[in-house]
Amino acid sequence: MKPTTIGILHPGEMGSEVGASARAAGARVVWASEGRGGATRDRAAAAGLEDVGSLRALVAASDVILSVCPPDAALDVARAVAAIGFSGLYVDGNAVSPATAREIGRVAEGGGATFVDGGIIGPPPRVRGKTRLYASGDGAPRVKTLFGDGPLEVIPLDAPPGAASAVKMAYASWTKGTSALILAVRALAAAEGVDEALLAEWRISQPTLPARSEDAVRGNARKAWRFVGEMEEIAATFAEAGLPDGFHLAAAEIFRRLAPYKDTPIPSIADVADVLTAASGRAGR
Repeated sequence: MKPTTIGILHPGEMGSEVGASARAAGARVVWASEGRGGATRDRAAAAGLEDVGSLRALVAASDVILSVCPPDAALDVARAVAAIGFSGLYVDGNAVSPATAREIGRVAEGGGATFVDGGIIGPPPRVRGKTRLYASGDGAPRVKTLFGDGPLEVIPLDAPPGAASAVKMAYASWTKGTSALILAVRALAAAEGVDEALLAEWRISQPTLPARSEDAVRGNARKAWRFVGEMEEIAATFAEAGLPDGFHLAAAEIFRRLAPYKDTPIPSIADVADVLTAASGRAGR
């Protein structure tokens, strides 16, 4: 029996491992190198993905297309695929609001595809039990069969498109949102010259917070550029639900200020505090 061919757009840190997980379940996984950089090529090769060159060739070869890209590119990726006339299963696995997911669905279905809304929670899937792809829409059960019992666990929701994205938005609003908040708190304390006093108080009354603030630097500083759009999508999700959106717009600004740490060594929390307060002229006070 001919294996299912899955096209991955685009194999970044997450997408390459998602592709490797599909390969482990028996799928043929392809990607398009046209316009991609050397780091993407290296990740795709390491994951065993087959390069078909162009987006047009990927669309022609694929039964399923899985989009895993920065959220601000998700709609444009869907438009590019729809313009070629993809008629298979289009799975959007990006960190977007339910409203954006539904718009992506309209675009994909307008090009002839069946749409599945997806939300990935967890790190790049290398071992079972760490990463889950929530999926909603009529094709969600089929997505589960594509990944079998491999590293990426698929959880179909009996719900229309938008539901999987809502799960992702609610989850990340806490995990990444609180990381942005604790970084801002440490920056405030540093700007006012009371960082050591705050840490001493935390050790008495909130003993997990000193380590959590250090973990927030290690886990977020170098990836902050990827989280700006995600925080904006979360803010939009809150607004759509009639909830205040200001907190996550502020979180987006925290990550925007940390974006220069992409592809650098992990900074110290003092460096992060300086960068976050630089706009006010209070860095290093």
